[in-house]
Amino acid sequence: MSGLQRRLGRRLRMITLAGATALAAGIVPVAGLFMLPQAAEAQQFPAFRQALAEGVANDRGLSAFYRENGYAAVWTGAEHAARRSALVSALSRASEHGLPAQRYDLPGLLSAFRMVESERDRGFAEALASRIFVQFARDISSGVLEPSTIIEQIVRELPRPDPARLMEEFSRAEPVSFIRNLAPRAPEYARLFHAKRELEAQIARGGWGARLSGAALRPGDTGQQVIALRNRLIAMGYMPRLATASYDGVMQRAVQQFQAAHGIEADGIAGAATIAALNVEPEERLRSIVVALERERWLNIERGDRHIWVNLADFHTQIVDFDQVTFETVSVVGARNSDMQTPEFSDHMEYLEINPDWTLPRSIVARSYWSGLAAGGHSYLQLIDSRGRVVPREAVDFSRYSPRNFPFEVRQPPGPSNPLGRVKFMFPNPYAIYLHDSPARSLFRTTVRTHSSGCVRLNDPEEFAYELLSRQSDDPVTLYQRILRTGQQTRLNLEVPVPVHLVYRTAFTSVSGDMNYRDDVYGRDGRLYDALRRAGVEMTAHQS
Repeated sequence: MSGLQRRLGRRLRMITLAGATALAAGIVPVAGLFMLPQAAEAQQFPAFRQALAEGVANDRGLSAFYRENGYAAVWTGAEHAARRSALVSALSRASEHGLPAQRYDLPGLLSAFRMVESERDRGFAEALASRIFVQFARDISSGVLEPSTIIEQIVRELPRPDPARLMEEFSRAEPVSFIRNLAPRAPEYARLFHAKRELEAQIARGGWGARLSGAALRPGDTGQQVIALRNRLIAMGYMPRLATASYDGVMQRAVQQFQAAHGIEADGIAGAATIAALNVEPEERLRSIVVALERERWLNIERGDRHIWVNLADFHTQIVDFDQVTFETVSVVGARNSDMQTPEFSDHMEYLEINPDWTLPRSIVARSYWSGLAAGGHSYLQLIDSRGRVVPREAVDFSRYSPRNFPFEVRQPPGPSNPLGRVKFMFPNPYAIYLHDSPARSLFRTTVRTHSSGCVRLNDPEEFAYELLSRQSDDPVTLYQRILRTGQQTRLNLEVPVPVHLVYRTAFTSVSGDMNYRDDVYGRDGRLYDALRRAGVEMTAHQS
């Protein structure tokens, strides 16, 4: 090893140690730490250009950007201190967003900046900074994971940024504001981010205290378990600091607030379900928030000033206008079986179908109806040929077919027993998922409403229709009821299609910022959290 190599090695170790120490102490390096050697414009230095081209060769977007700008530096010029500082500051706080901070190798980037002693060194540092920036921008704006590779029912198209366009826009922007605005700007993301910090601080202070044990607790009860309940509710923020040792009215109201925030019937009694939810530790709730932040990044798109929000884990469907819920109804979603779970995606609702018929998906025919059809049962179902004509049952020899090669569609005409009820709401998609009415009213009174074959059933479908139609009719009730009374299948277009988002959130906020939690009924969030951990996401606890 030469003397120069030894000196560079010692310098690199010192710089890496210093950078790591500063980051561990919460010190964000400032621009003065990155004073690079003065240099002329990059295009005058073939060594810089060559090193930069080599450094971005494996990224088509970055290669295109630098070719287009003549291999001019973005990060490593003496005039780029503000950009370097903004990037380093953002990377130092990546974990606050639930991002895998190690993926961005901030100590390595600091070292690359400091070790520049030649134009070739500077070219490699430039390439490294751009690669890290693009990776960070991609992750914070559209998510760390590729969810469909983990859970096949997440069929959402992610808003991945184009590297060339990203670099071009950044090179013309104020760096701090640009990087700050990479994160989703939806109010929910900001509220979840704040909730994460508060919960981390609570964990650092010792959590929520002793867990509860024993039987249900009711108003009027006293004893140590009531005190434990009081202390836990106080730590969670549902009760003011009181010394009461009895289950009084204040505690009852606090329990009701807790129940409402956790999807439990708000009866004010701390029964088995309530105690189980109370005993969930804050670390588990923090994991739900981290996953919710990642899910928000997948939905970093224009959601629509008015949009439909279907939270599968919450069993509710909402109409949202400018971040305010203006209509809400209880929902039934797909069963827990993997082939019946409702998928997650976004689309646009285009029309209503009043008095709908039901064309049975082939999978449902095979699973639930084939043997009955072959035996002459299910007489209320029609067989429809390729030209849309009804085929008499007696004209079909079922022994020649299986559900897979059956040449007819199976349809149930409109009527009171139709599984789609009186109306369905269509956003045509490859998954044959839509919202609809249902004659099975008792299912809406269950707590865990995973009963459908994949579509979303609404408890108040007609009121939902009225609200949608109110934007295009002065009297939506009369319009709807007039069509309904005909008994005829009728399509009613929405003059302005409404975005609809089928999501799965076990942690979400109210407009005021209060946290709500739901059970992971499909087990999706647990799998996503494990994937985030494998990607390098670490749990942290901040001192308040």
